[in-house]
Amino acid sequence: MRRFLLFCLFVIGLSAAIFGFLNFQGLAAKGEFETILLDFREDLPQEAVQQKLEAIAQQYNVTPRLDNKFSARDNVYIIEGDKKRLKKLRKSEIAKATEFIEPNYIYRIPELGKIAHLAEFDSPGDCDTTRSTAGEPNDPMYSKQWHMHNIGVVGAWNQTKGSGITVAVIDTGVTRVRDLVETKFVKGYDFVNDRQEAKDDNGHGTHVAGTIAEATNNYYGVAGIAYEANLMPLKVLNEYGGGTVADIAEAIKFAADNGANVINMSLGGGGESQLMKEAIEYAHKKGVVIVAAAGNESQNSAAYPARYPRVIGVSALGPDGEKAPYSNFGAGVDISAPGGSEAGKVLQQTIDPETGEAVFLGLQGTSMASPHVAGVAALVEATGVKEPDDVLKVLQESARKIQDDSLNYYGAGQLNAEAAVTRASQGQISFQDFFRWLRDNGYLNPRFWIDGGAVALLPKILMVLGSYLLAWFLRVYFPFTWSWSLSSGLIAGSSGLFFLKPVYIFDLPQWPFRLLGSSIPELGNTLQGTNAFNPLFASVLIPFVLVALLLGHPQWKWFAIGTTLGVAACLGVSAVFDPAVWGLGSGMIARIFLIINALLCLGLARLAVNNEEQPA
Repeated sequence: MRRFLLFCLFVIGLSAAIFGFLNFQGLAAKGEFETILLDFREDLPQEAVQQKLEAIAQQYNVTPRLDNKFSARDNVYIIEGDKKRLKKLRKSEIAKATEFIEPNYIYRIPELGKIAHLAEFDSPGDCDTTRSTAGEPNDPMYSKQWHMHNIGVVGAWNQTKGSGITVAVIDTGVTRVRDLVETKFVKGYDFVNDRQEAKDDNGHGTHVAGTIAEATNNYYGVAGIAYEANLMPLKVLNEYGGGTVADIAEAIKFAADNGANVINMSLGGGGESQLMKEAIEYAHKKGVVIVAAAGNESQNSAAYPARYPRVIGVSALGPDGEKAPYSNFGAGVDISAPGGSEAGKVLQQTIDPETGEAVFLGLQGTSMASPHVAGVAALVEATGVKEPDDVLKVLQESARKIQDDSLNYYGAGQLNAEAAVTRASQGQISFQDFFRWLRDNGYLNPRFWIDGGAVALLPKILMVLGSYLLAWFLRVYFPFTWSWSLSSGLIAGSSGLFFLKPVYIFDLPQWPFRLLGSSIPELGNTLQGTNAFNPLFASVLIPFVLVALLLGHPQWKWFAIGTTLGVAACLGVSAVFDPAVWGLGSGMIARIFLIINALLCLGLARLAVNNEEQPA
C-alpha cells in the first residue's frame, strides 16, 4: 500500500511537471498575427527569389511584399496568411529556399501603458525661477516625480548626465513637446509609414522618451534621467499601439547601424520570432544595450522581447517599492524599476492622442519601468563601460537586493542609479580626480611650469596629461583601482619630480636636485647635465625590472604598472617633441627607438594586469 501511494504521488508530480513545462514552452508560440514572414536564404540569387515569390503569388493568390525599404537587404518578405497557410508553407518546396518561415507577430503597448485618461497636474511653471535644493533640478514639477527620487538619480548626476550616449526609443514615435525642445535628437525613422520623421500619434513613445532624456534644469516641467544623452526616435507602433516583429526587428538593426548605444522597447507580446532574435544578436554584437518591458499581464514569465536572450527584462515597482500588481515576473526578468500604480503614476510630458496637444501625464506599467533602466544604462555607458554584458553586470550588482524573492519579482533587485554610476566609475578616472591628482602631487606648484621656460612647457603639459589620460583611455584594457601607488608610478615614470629642479641651496652641489628632478629616461645623463635620454633607461628595461621585482606585492605592483604606463607616455611625447637619445642622435632613428619602447611598455603593463587577474 505504501509503495502504491508513493507511486501515485510520483505520477502526479511528474504529470504536473510535464504540464508546467509544456505550458511554459507554449508561451513561445502564443501570439497573434495576420501576416507571415519569409526569410529567403542569402546565398539564393535574386532571380531565384523572384521566381519563388511569383510561385507563392499564383498558388496562394497573394502579393508578397517588402515590409519597408530596409527589408530588401535581408531578403525578408511578407504575405497575408493564418496558421493554416503557415503550416502549409513550412511543408512546401518554398521552405527549402528560406532560412525560416514564421508568423509576423503583432507586439503592442502593454495594456496599462495605453493612454486611457489624462491625469491632472499643476502648471508646468514655464520660466519659473524657483531654485532647486540639495542638488535637485529646478524643474518645478520634479517634486512630483517620486520615481526619480526612488532610483537616486540626483546622486548619479554628480558624476554623469549621459553626454555623448544615444538611446533609441523603439515605440510609437516621439513628438518634440515643449519639455523635449532642449533635448538632443539624432536621425530616426518611421517604420510604420516608411518615412524619415518619426512623429508620435499615440503619446506612449513621447512619454517613454521623456523618462529617458526629458530636458532638465530648464525651469519647466519635469526631469529626465540621462538628459544630456541623444534620443533616436524609431516608430514601429501605430496610433493604436500595435506593430509587427518585422518592423521592430528592422528598427533594432537600424539603431545598431546608426550609432545607438542603448535601445528601449516598451512593448511586447506573445510569440517567439527568429527574425527578432537575430536582430537582437546583431545589435548585441555591435555593442548595443537592449532594454524591454516585462509586460503587464501579472503572469509568471516576461513577454517578448524582454524574454529573449541579450535583452534586459524589466519588471515594475509601485511607489511603495513593492512589485506593481500588474507586472509580469519570473522567467525573463533581470531587474525591477519604478513603473507606478494607482497610488502614484510616472509623470512626464507627452501628447494628448485626441488633440495632439502637449500634456503632463501620469502613466503606469512596465512600459514606464523600462525607460528608467535604459536611462541609467546610458549614464553607465557615459562613464566608460561600453560592453552590453558589462553594463548589465553593473546594473545588477548595484541594484538594491531583495532577499525573499523566490518568484523572481525583482530580478537582481531594484534599480539604483547612483550606485550603478558609482560602481561603473570604480577603477576609472574622472576630471575631478585629475585636478585633485595635480594638486596632491605638486603639479600646481608654479615652479614646475616655470622651470625650463616656454620651450619646455608644452612637453611637460603633455607628459603629465599623457600619463594620466593614457591610463584613463586604456581603462578597459587596464582595469585597475586608482590608488596612491599607481599615482606615484605614473608621476615617476612620466615626468619625474620636475618641481625640485629650481631648488637652489647656497654652497651645496646641485646634482642631487637634478637627479631628483629627472624622469627615469634621463637617469644616467643627469650628472653630466645633459637632457639627452640614456638609451639604457629610456627603454622598457627599467619598467621590466620593476614589474619583475614588485609584481608579487599587493600594493607596490601598482607602482610598477603605473611607472610602466608613465614611461610609455614620456617616451611617446619625447619621440614627437625632443627625440634626443645618447648615441642615436635626435633624428628618425631616435624617434623609432622611443616609439618601439613606448609600445613595449604598454604591452608589459597589460601583461602585468593580466597576471593580476589570474586566479591564485
